[in-house]
Amino acid sequence: MPYYRSVGEVPKKRHTQFPKPDGGLYAEELIGIEGFSQESSLLYHRHLPTAIVAAETLPDARQLEPLLANDPLLPRHFRTDALPVGGDAVSARAVLVGNDDLTISLVAATEPSGLYRNATGDELVYVRSGRARLESVYGVLDVDPGDYVVVSMSTTHRWVPQGDEPLRLLVVEAAGHVAFPDRYLSNRGQLLEHAPYCERDLRAPDAPLLVEADDEDTEVVVRHRGGLTRYTYRNHPFDVVGWAGCLYPFALSIHDFEPLTGRIHQPPPVHQTFAGPSFVVCSFVPRLFDYHPLAIPAPYNHANVDSDELLFYVDGDFMSRKGSGVGAGSISLHPAGFVHGPQPGSVEASIGATATEELAVMIDTFAPVRLGPAAFACEDTEYAWSWQRGLEAGRGTTF
Repeated sequence: MPYYRSVGEVPKKRHTQFPKPDGGLYAEELIGIEGFSQESSLLYHRHLPTAIVAAETLPDARQLEPLLANDPLLPRHFRTDALPVGGDAVSARAVLVGNDDLTISLVAATEPSGLYRNATGDELVYVRSGRARLESVYGVLDVDPGDYVVVSMSTTHRWVPQGDEPLRLLVVEAAGHVAFPDRYLSNRGQLLEHAPYCERDLRAPDAPLLVEADDEDTEVVVRHRGGLTRYTYRNHPFDVVGWAGCLYPFALSIHDFEPLTGRIHQPPPVHQTFAGPSFVVCSFVPRLFDYHPLAIPAPYNHANVDSDELLFYVDGDFMSRKGSGVGAGSISLHPAGFVHGPQPGSVEASIGATATEELAVMIDTFAPVRLGPAAFACEDTEYAWSWQRGLEAGRGTTF
C-alpha cells in the first residue's frame, strides 16, 4: 500500500523522543515488510507492545484436516450458502480450497472475533453481505457489502459485525502480500489513468482507536508459519495514539471498480483488481457488452493452461451459467487441464444483449488448489456433467 498517511499524534521526526504527558516516552513500533526494504508504518504506543505475560500453543484445525487433491480432475460447484451460519469471522472460517500460496475460506459471522494477527501474509476479505467494523491498532474501518478489505500482515485486529444480518465473507489468506497490479502503477507507485480505480476510491482508518484497559491482560491469537499461538499481553494493544507510513489496512468497494469494455469480448485480465503471490483477483461488475455488430457477448470456451479458476457468484444474472445450477453464493472451480465455457445455448442466447448486471469475484491461482472440508460439505456433485445435460435437454431429453 504505497500511499503515505499520518493519523493521530506523531513526532516531527521518526525515531526521536516522543514524550507522554506523564513524562515518559511513547513506545515506537515499526511494522514493515521484506525486512526494512519495502513499505512500513511507525506506530506510537502508550505501553510496550512487547510485554507478554503468557504464551501457549493452540490446536490448528488446518493441520488436523489436510487439504485433498482435486482427483479425479473435475470442474466443481460449491453452494456456499449451505455452510453453517454463526461464530466469528476468524475462528469460524470454513476452508474451501488452498495451496502453498493461499487459503480460501467462507464464513457467515454473527459474533465479534477475538484479537487476531496473521503473521504469514496479508488477508484479502470480500464482504458479500452484512456490515462490520474492522478494529485494529491503526483505528476503525467501517466496511459494507461489496468491499474488498486488505488486512496487512501482522496487523492486530478484530471483526465486529454490525446489525442483525450475518457477516458473509470470502477470505483469502495469502502466503505473502496483496498488491495492486504493476501495470496500473507508475514507477513511483501512483495509480495511472488506465487503472480501473484510483486513490480516491480507497478508504483507511482516519483516527486512533484507544481502548482504556491499562490494567487488564489481553489475549491475541497469532497465526504463524508453525500454526497458532495465543499470547497474553500485559496491556491492550489498542493503545496507539498515532501512526504514520505506507502500510495499513484499507478497503476498496467493488462498486468503485470501473469496467473496461471493447468491441469484442475482452479477456479476464481487464477485470484484474489485485495481485498476490502466484494468484490474481478479478472483479466482474455491471457493464456494457461488446459493441461489434457481430459480437458474441458470452465468453468463449477456454482452457486454463497455467491456472485454476475460482469464480464467486455474488449477485445478478449469470448469463453464461444458465442451466448449470449456479446462483448467488455459488463458487465454481475450473482447474487447469479442463476446457470450460458457457453452458449449452448461452452463446446463442447472448447475441443482441447490450449489458450485464452480474457481480462476481474471480481468483486465478497459478498452482493447483486442493480441496478443504468446506468443499466436500457444500459441493454440487452433478456440476461436472452439466454441459452434457444441457445438450441432451436441447434434444428433448428430461433429466
